[in-house]
Amino acid sequence: MTFTCGPTHRRVTAPARAAALAGLAMLACAGAATAEGVVLAPHRAVYDISLARASGGAGVVEASGRMVYELTGSACEGYTQNMRFVTRMTNSEGSSQLNDLRSSSFEDNTGKLFRFNSNSYKDEQLGDTTQGDASRAPGGVKVELTRPKKKSVTLSNSIYFPVQHSVALLEAARSGKSLFVGDLYDGSEKGEKIYSTTSAIGRRAAPGSLKIPASVKNGDVLDKLPSWPIAISYFEPNSDKKDAVPSYELSFRYFENGVSTKLMIDYGEFAIKGELKEITFLDAPKCDGKSGTAGATGVPGKR
Repeated sequence: MTFTCGPTHRRVTAPARAAALAGLAMLACAGAATAEGVVLAPHRAVYDISLARASGGAGVVEASGRMVYELTGSACEGYTQNMRFVTRMTNSEGSSQLNDLRSSSFEDNTGKLFRFNSNSYKDEQLGDTTQGDASRAPGGVKVELTRPKKKSVTLSNSIYFPVQHSVALLEAARSGKSLFVGDLYDGSEKGEKIYSTTSAIGRRAAPGSLKIPASVKNGDVLDKLPSWPIAISYFEPNSDKKDAVPSYELSFRYFENGVSTKLMIDYGEFAIKGELKEITFLDAPKCDGKSGTAGATGVPGKR
Protein backbone atom coordinates (compact mmCIF):
# COMPACT_ATOMS: atom_id res chain seq x y z
CA MET A 1 0.00 0.00 0.00
CA THR A 2 1.05 3.51 -0.47
CA PHE A 3 -0.26 6.33 1.58
CA THR A 4 0.76 9.87 2.30
CA CYS A 5 0.20 11.75 5.47
CA GLY A 6 1.02 15.19 6.68
CA PRO A 7 1.65 15.90 10.37
CA THR A 8 -1.12 14.41 12.48
CA HIS A 9 -1.93 17.66 14.24
CA ARG A 10 -2.85 19.10 10.87
CA ARG A 11 -3.87 16.53 8.28
CA VAL A 12 -3.22 12.88 7.55
CA THR A 13 -4.10 11.31 4.19
CA ALA A 14 -3.48 7.94 2.56
CA PRO A 15 -1.92 5.47 0.32
CA ALA A 16 -0.23 3.82 -0.41
CA ARG A 17 -0.17 4.09 -0.80
CA ALA A 18 -0.32 2.28 1.45
CA ALA A 19 -0.53 2.16 2.62
CA ALA A 20 0.42 2.85 4.04
CA LEU A 21 1.12 3.80 7.26
CA ALA A 22 -0.22 1.00 5.50
CA GLY A 23 2.05 0.69 3.58
CA LEU A 24 1.20 0.97 5.45
CA ALA A 25 1.25 0.70 2.18
CA MET A 26 2.04 0.85 -0.25
CA LEU A 27 4.83 1.32 -7.86
CA ALA A 28 6.66 3.05 -14.40
CA CYS A 29 5.20 6.11 -15.06
CA ALA A 30 1.82 6.59 -16.76
CA GLY A 31 1.68 2.84 -17.04
CA ALA A 32 -0.87 0.24 -16.06
CA ALA A 33 -2.03 -0.14 -12.50
CA THR A 34 0.20 -3.17 -12.02
CA ALA A 35 3.58 -4.22 -13.36
CA GLU A 36 4.49 -7.64 -14.68
CA GLY A 37 4.86 -10.14 -11.88
CA VAL A 38 3.56 -7.93 -9.05
CA VAL A 39 0.30 -9.11 -7.48
CA LEU A 40 -1.30 -7.14 -4.66
CA ALA A 41 -3.31 -9.19 -2.18
CA PRO A 42 -6.72 -7.79 -1.25
CA HIS A 43 -6.66 -7.48 2.52
CA ARG A 44 -7.78 -5.65 5.63
CA ALA A 45 -5.03 -4.73 8.10
CA VAL A 46 -5.32 -3.26 11.59
CA TYR A 47 -2.46 -1.29 13.15
CA ASP A 48 -2.07 0.07 16.68
CA ILE A 49 -0.61 3.59 16.65
CA SER A 50 1.69 5.01 19.34
CA LEU A 51 4.31 7.69 19.87
CA ALA A 52 7.79 6.48 18.91
CA ARG A 53 9.73 9.57 20.03
CA ALA A 54 9.38 13.33 20.52
CA SER A 55 11.86 16.15 21.02
CA GLY A 56 11.44 18.71 23.78
CA GLY A 57 10.02 21.32 21.44
CA ALA A 58 7.66 19.02 19.55
CA GLY A 59 4.62 19.94 21.63
CA VAL A 60 3.60 16.26 21.67
CA VAL A 61 4.09 14.04 24.72
CA GLU A 62 1.68 11.22 23.96
CA ALA A 63 -0.01 9.70 20.91
CA SER A 64 -2.23 6.66 20.57
CA GLY A 65 -4.75 5.34 18.09
CA ARG A 66 -5.57 2.80 15.45
CA MET A 67 -5.47 2.58 11.68
CA VAL A 68 -7.57 0.21 9.58
CA TYR A 69 -6.55 -0.16 5.93
CA GLU A 70 -8.44 -2.17 3.31
CA LEU A 71 -7.51 -3.00 -0.27
CA THR A 72 -10.03 -4.70 -2.57
CA GLY A 73 -10.19 -5.42 -6.31
CA SER A 74 -7.67 -6.91 -8.71
CA ALA A 75 -5.23 -6.11 -11.48
CA CYS A 76 -7.95 -6.74 -14.07
CA GLU A 77 -10.66 -4.48 -12.67
CA GLY A 78 -8.73 -1.93 -10.60
CA TYR A 79 -8.25 -1.40 -6.89
CA THR A 80 -10.23 0.34 -4.16
CA GLN A 81 -8.47 1.56 -1.01
CA ASN A 82 -10.30 2.48 2.20
CA MET A 83 -8.61 3.75 5.31
CA ARG A 84 -9.58 5.11 8.70
CA PHE A 85 -6.78 6.60 10.79
CA VAL A 86 -7.71 7.73 14.32
CA THR A 87 -5.17 9.26 16.71
CA ARG A 88 -5.33 11.12 19.99
CA MET A 89 -2.45 13.57 20.44
CA THR A 90 -1.62 15.04 23.85
CA ASN A 91 0.56 18.14 24.30
CA SER A 92 2.87 19.11 27.17
CA GLU A 93 0.05 21.02 28.91
CA GLY A 94 -2.11 17.91 29.05
CA SER A 95 -4.59 18.99 26.37
CA SER A 96 -5.51 16.35 23.80
CA GLN A 97 -7.04 16.37 20.34
CA LEU A 98 -8.77 13.52 18.56
CA ASN A 99 -7.92 13.32 14.85
CA ASP A 100 -9.98 11.09 12.58
CA LEU A 101 -9.15 10.71 8.88
CA ARG A 102 -11.46 8.68 6.64
CA SER A 103 -10.43 8.20 3.03
CA SER A 104 -11.48 6.16 0.03
CA SER A 105 -10.09 5.91 -3.50
CA PHE A 106 -10.36 3.87 -6.68
CA GLU A 107 -7.79 3.33 -9.44
CA ASP A 108 -8.61 1.56 -12.67
CA ASN A 109 -6.30 -1.14 -14.02
CA THR A 110 -4.86 1.05 -16.78
CA GLY A 111 -3.53 3.86 -14.60
CA LYS A 112 -5.78 6.34 -16.40
CA LEU A 113 -8.44 6.98 -13.75
CA PHE A 114 -8.19 7.84 -10.07
CA ARG A 115 -11.17 8.81 -7.88
CA PHE A 116 -10.65 10.00 -4.32
CA ASN A 117 -12.59 11.19 -1.32
CA SER A 118 -11.39 12.08 2.18
CA ASN A 119 -12.86 13.63 5.31
CA SER A 120 -10.86 14.85 8.28
CA TYR A 121 -12.42 15.29 11.73
CA LYS A 122 -11.00 17.04 14.78
CA ASP A 123 -12.67 16.21 18.09
CA GLU A 124 -15.58 14.69 16.13
CA GLN A 125 -16.14 17.91 14.15
CA LEU A 126 -15.78 17.74 10.37
CA GLY A 127 -12.86 19.83 9.17
CA ASP A 128 -11.30 19.35 5.75
CA THR A 129 -13.06 17.41 3.01
CA THR A 130 -11.67 16.61 -0.44
CA GLN A 131 -13.28 14.89 -3.41
CA GLY A 132 -12.36 14.65 -7.06
CA ASP A 133 -11.51 12.63 -10.16
CA ALA A 134 -8.20 12.51 -11.99
CA SER A 135 -7.91 11.18 -15.55
CA ARG A 136 -4.79 10.64 -17.60
CA ALA A 137 -4.83 11.98 -21.17
CA PRO A 138 -2.14 12.81 -23.78
CA GLY A 139 -2.04 16.43 -22.59
CA GLY A 140 -1.55 15.56 -18.93
CA VAL A 141 -3.51 14.43 -15.89
CA LYS A 142 -6.78 16.35 -15.66
CA VAL A 143 -8.09 16.74 -12.12
CA GLU A 144 -11.70 17.79 -11.54
CA LEU A 145 -12.25 18.73 -7.91
CA THR A 146 -15.73 18.98 -6.40
CA ARG A 147 -14.62 19.55 -2.80
CA PRO A 148 -13.56 21.68 -1.00
CA LYS A 149 -14.55 23.71 -4.03
CA LYS A 150 -15.01 23.10 -7.73
CA LYS A 151 -11.74 23.52 -9.55
CA SER A 152 -9.85 22.07 -12.52
CA VAL A 153 -6.15 21.30 -12.32
CA THR A 154 -3.74 19.89 -14.92
CA LEU A 155 -0.75 17.88 -13.73
CA SER A 156 2.19 16.25 -15.46
CA ASN A 157 1.66 12.80 -16.92
CA SER A 158 4.79 11.67 -15.11
CA ILE A 159 3.01 11.43 -11.75
CA TYR A 160 2.07 8.16 -10.12
CA PHE A 161 -1.29 7.41 -8.58
CA PRO A 162 -1.04 5.59 -5.20
CA VAL A 163 -1.45 1.97 -6.36
CA GLN A 164 0.80 2.65 -9.35
CA HIS A 165 3.43 3.93 -6.94
CA SER A 166 3.10 0.86 -4.72
CA VAL A 167 3.44 -1.55 -7.63
CA ALA A 168 6.41 0.31 -9.13
CA LEU A 169 8.12 0.31 -5.73
CA LEU A 170 7.63 -3.44 -5.36
CA GLU A 171 8.89 -4.00 -8.90
CA ALA A 172 12.02 -1.97 -8.12
CA ALA A 173 12.59 -4.00 -4.96
CA ARG A 174 12.14 -7.32 -6.75
CA SER A 175 14.60 -6.17 -9.44
CA GLY A 176 17.27 -5.60 -6.82
CA LYS A 177 17.26 -1.81 -7.03
CA SER A 178 18.20 0.21 -3.96
CA LEU A 179 16.51 3.46 -4.98
CA PHE A 180 13.19 4.45 -6.50
CA VAL A 181 12.21 8.03 -7.34
CA GLY A 182 8.79 9.24 -8.43
CA ASP A 183 6.25 12.05 -8.07
CA LEU A 184 3.12 10.93 -6.20
CA TYR A 185 -0.43 12.31 -6.47
CA ASP A 186 -3.04 10.95 -4.07
CA GLY A 187 -5.55 13.79 -3.83
CA SER A 188 -4.21 15.11 -0.52
CA GLU A 189 -3.95 18.75 0.57
CA LYS A 190 -7.27 19.80 -0.98
CA GLY A 191 -6.56 17.75 -4.10
CA GLU A 192 -3.76 19.91 -5.43
CA LYS A 193 -0.67 18.43 -3.75
CA ILE A 194 2.11 16.51 -5.47
CA TYR A 195 4.95 15.01 -3.46
CA SER A 196 8.37 14.23 -4.91
CA THR A 197 9.35 10.94 -3.30
CA THR A 198 12.65 9.17 -2.92
CA SER A 199 12.47 5.57 -1.69
CA ALA A 200 15.47 3.77 -0.23
CA ILE A 201 15.13 -0.01 -0.59
CA GLY A 202 17.03 -2.27 1.79
CA ARG A 203 18.28 -5.84 1.52
CA ARG A 204 15.74 -8.53 0.63
CA ALA A 205 14.71 -10.84 3.47
CA ALA A 206 14.05 -14.40 2.30
CA PRO A 207 10.76 -16.12 3.13
CA GLY A 208 10.78 -17.41 6.70
CA SER A 209 13.85 -15.42 7.77
CA LEU A 210 11.77 -12.86 9.67
CA LYS A 211 8.96 -14.29 11.76
CA ILE A 212 5.78 -12.32 12.31
CA PRO A 213 4.82 -12.40 16.02
CA ALA A 214 2.36 -15.17 16.83
CA SER A 215 0.06 -12.55 18.38
CA VAL A 216 -0.67 -11.11 14.92
CA LYS A 217 -3.81 -12.79 13.63
CA ASN A 218 -3.10 -14.47 10.24
CA GLY A 219 0.42 -13.05 10.30
CA ASP A 220 1.91 -16.47 9.54
CA VAL A 221 0.94 -15.96 5.88
CA LEU A 222 3.59 -13.26 5.62
CA ASP A 223 6.28 -15.67 6.82
CA LYS A 224 6.02 -17.39 3.43
CA LEU A 225 6.93 -14.24 1.46
CA PRO A 226 10.06 -12.20 0.81
CA SER A 227 10.13 -8.62 2.09
CA TRP A 228 12.19 -5.44 2.00
CA PRO A 229 12.77 -2.56 4.42
CA ILE A 230 11.61 0.64 2.72
CA ALA A 231 12.12 4.29 3.67
CA ILE A 232 10.27 6.93 1.64
CA SER A 233 11.13 10.62 1.93
CA TYR A 234 8.40 13.05 0.86
CA PHE A 235 9.64 16.37 -0.53
CA GLU A 236 7.90 19.48 -1.75
CA PRO A 237 7.82 19.46 -5.57
CA ASN A 238 10.74 21.05 -7.41
CA SER A 239 12.87 21.11 -4.25
CA ASP A 240 16.61 20.46 -4.37
CA LYS A 241 16.71 17.07 -2.68
CA LYS A 242 20.45 17.37 -2.03
CA ASP A 243 19.85 20.15 0.48
CA ALA A 244 16.12 20.02 1.21
CA VAL A 245 14.69 18.49 4.36
CA PRO A 246 11.76 16.17 3.60
CA SER A 247 8.29 17.16 4.80
CA TYR A 248 8.21 13.76 6.48
CA GLU A 249 9.56 10.24 6.11
CA LEU A 250 7.68 6.96 6.05
CA SER A 251 9.42 3.65 6.72
CA PHE A 252 8.05 0.11 6.83
CA ARG A 253 8.74 -3.51 5.91
CA TYR A 254 7.09 -4.27 2.58
CA PHE A 255 6.05 -7.81 1.69
CA GLU A 256 5.81 -9.10 -1.86
CA ASN A 257 2.00 -9.13 -1.75
CA GLY A 258 1.73 -5.44 -0.82
CA VAL A 259 1.26 -5.82 2.95
CA SER A 260 3.24 -3.54 5.26
CA THR A 261 4.49 -4.03 8.82
CA LYS A 262 6.63 -2.01 11.26
CA LEU A 263 5.30 1.38 10.17
CA MET A 264 7.01 4.60 11.20
CA ILE A 265 6.11 8.18 10.24
CA ASP A 266 8.84 10.67 11.12
CA TYR A 267 7.92 14.37 11.14
CA GLY A 268 11.30 15.52 12.42
CA GLU A 269 10.33 16.78 15.88
CA PHE A 270 8.32 13.64 16.61
CA ALA A 271 7.54 10.25 15.12
CA ILE A 272 4.66 7.79 15.41
CA LYS A 273 4.72 4.06 14.78
CA GLY A 274 2.16 1.49 13.70
CA GLU A 275 2.31 -2.15 14.75
CA LEU A 276 0.34 -4.71 12.75
CA LYS A 277 -2.18 -6.41 15.04
CA GLU A 278 -4.26 -8.46 12.64
CA ILE A 279 -4.71 -9.04 8.94
CA THR A 280 -7.53 -10.61 6.97
CA PHE A 281 -6.96 -11.67 3.38
CA LEU A 282 -9.95 -11.09 1.12
CA ASP A 283 -11.07 -12.93 -1.99
CA ALA A 284 -9.80 -11.48 -5.26
CA PRO A 285 -11.85 -11.59 -8.49
CA LYS A 286 -10.40 -13.90 -11.12
CA CYS A 287 -8.88 -12.21 -14.14
CA ASP A 288 -10.31 -13.99 -17.19
CA GLY A 289 -9.76 -17.34 -15.51
CA LYS A 290 -6.01 -16.79 -15.28
CA SER A 291 -4.04 -17.92 -12.25
CA GLY A 292 -1.64 -15.69 -10.38
CA THR A 293 -4.09 -13.65 -8.36
CA ALA A 294 -3.53 -13.41 -4.63
CA GLY A 295 -6.75 -14.69 -3.15
CA ALA A 296 -7.77 -15.36 0.42
CA THR A 297 -4.40 -17.01 1.13
CA GLY A 298 -2.58 -13.74 0.53
CA VAL A 299 0.11 -15.59 -1.40
CA PRO A 300 0.49 -14.81 -5.13
CA GLY A 301 -0.62 -17.77 -7.22
CA LYS A 302 -2.49 -19.50 -4.38
CA ARG A 303 -6.13 -19.29 -3.29
